[in-house]
Amino acid sequence: MRRVLRENAPCALAAAAGCATLAWLGLYGPGWNDYETEVRPAVEALLAGHLHDFLSLAPLYGGSLIERAPFALLPGLWGAGEPVVYRFLAIPCLLASALLAVWVLSGMRAAGRPLGARAVVLVLLAANPVTLRALEVGHPEELLGASACVAAVLLAAAPRVSARRGLAAGALLGLAIANKQWAVLAAAPVLLALPRERRVAAAAAALGAAALVEAPLLIGAGGGYLHGAGTVASSSSAIFQPWQVFWFLGRHGALVHGLYGEAKPGYRVAPAWTGQVSHPLVLAAGAAIAARLWLAARRRRLGAATALLALAVTMLARCVLDTWDTAYYFLPAILALTVWEARTARARPPLLSLAVTVAVWAQFQWLPARLSPDAQAAVFTVWSLGLLLALAVRLRRELGRGAADPLARRRAGPEDRPRLGLRGRPQPTTVRSFESPVSTSRPPSRTTTRSSIRTPSTSGR
Repeated sequence: MRRVLRENAPCALAAAAGCATLAWLGLYGPGWNDYETEVRPAVEALLAGHLHDFLSLAPLYGGSLIERAPFALLPGLWGAGEPVVYRFLAIPCLLASALLAVWVLSGMRAAGRPLGARAVVLVLLAANPVTLRALEVGHPEELLGASACVAAVLLAAAPRVSARRGLAAGALLGLAIANKQWAVLAAAPVLLALPRERRVAAAAAALGAAALVEAPLLIGAGGGYLHGAGTVASSSSAIFQPWQVFWFLGRHGALVHGLYGEAKPGYRVAPAWTGQVSHPLVLAAGAAIAARLWLAARRRRLGAATALLALAVTMLARCVLDTWDTAYYFLPAILALTVWEARTARARPPLLSLAVTVAVWAQFQWLPARLSPDAQAAVFTVWSLGLLLALAVRLRRELGRGAADPLARRRAGPEDRPRLGLRGRPQPTTVRSFESPVSTSRPPSRTTTRSSIRTPSTSGR
């Protein structure tokens, strides 16, 4: 344990520094964002000890508030005010991304991946500028859900999955779904990455974890919470953003105003039917991808790389089809793509994930001040649909051939010991967080083993 902590300490410190930088830049105050209108009333009721009011006032992602409630209560120990509570609620979300970064970089380091590639992965996971946007608009829970979904896939797709590990993967999936309901789209990649004998237990663990978190909301808020969740799934909301495939089906008419009354020159008025079909189409796309994965996983489980790619494709399809689309919706796809590249690209940095991050930042932060909404929609359609098609083709190819995971490592059991003869013994691997491997686990050569000269038993001499 001490050796593991020592080897991962530099990576953990770098991830913590990245998260702290995001917190400093994005958590400057809760005013004028979604936290102010959606979350703050419920949090104030919780801090005042009015549990029933908290459950009644909680938004549709109230499960995330229940999971993070201890962090909301901590500032009360020293009498801190509302801005501190707002920042503390984001701590577990940032911590989740930091832990995911350390986990992924540990595997890359053990595989001897270059320092530059590991540094880019660290930035994309623990200090992504898209995360900054999620913090600014009051939705840190998106980062928590994205990190939990990717971590659940990694747990499920391990080379050997014990009963305990399978239950952990299912429970993590359930907590992600309770955190925010879009995580149900990750169910197929997680469950189908498990061995067949672990899937039922993992699904039960997911349902149990989600029910444990959501039960207080269902009981305390009566039927209102369940009705609200169903309304979102088949919403007829007038929210209509330029960054989705239905944009050009809208019409130009009177000046469009946003939810808070701000004028939106150049925006189109949505056809009534788009709000009714958008979210069902997202679920249908997820179901179609799940069906294709199931057909491929009937005889064999999904590998980690394939499951991560499937998760990225599913979450990207959600962004393309959802009329509410905004920058932080891309976080699950970006994190899944980053870890997928970290496990498949042998020597290069995750260039695709980096390019998608830059494209999302430019689309939502840079272009709105420079292009009309129609031009923004055209740019979005070109790169997002092109990316979705390319990744879908790659996923289909990998499902057809069963792509191997270069970073996968099997636990050494009696049947997994290398056959080196009577005298051959593998040398240990020594690695550090941001350095190259010092030695490898390759067996000694035939010449060395049969030589009359005795080699020292101490590694490295």
